[in-house]
Amino acid sequence: MSAEDLEKYETEMELQLYREYRDIVRQFSYVVETERRFYLANAVDLAVRNTDGEVYFEVEMTDAWVWDMYRPARFVKHVRVMTFKDVNIEELDKPDISLPDDASFGT
Repeated sequence: MSAEDLEKYETEMELQLYREYRDIVRQFSYVVETERRFYLANAVDLAVRNTDGEVYFEVEMTDAWVWDMYRPARFVKHVRVMTFKDVNIEELDKPDISLPDDASFGT
């Protein structure tokens, strides 16, 4: 496999991953970004730990989806991540109702 073929394959995998993300993002309540991964989750618990003067973060997520094109299964029941870098957690807006994109709705 040439370098060009590998790059084309990785580009296609990233596009498929983005499409999957776009299709499922509304099913989740939180976006969690760590130094290594990006997650969607329905429950998140963040704990700041201090061991021998070293501060680290422990993040536990339930019903999660992992942005990782190399994982064969991206849906995970429970995830626990430990990191020494910052963790970004955002709660997603959940609209009460969403209308179809089709402009002919109701006609």
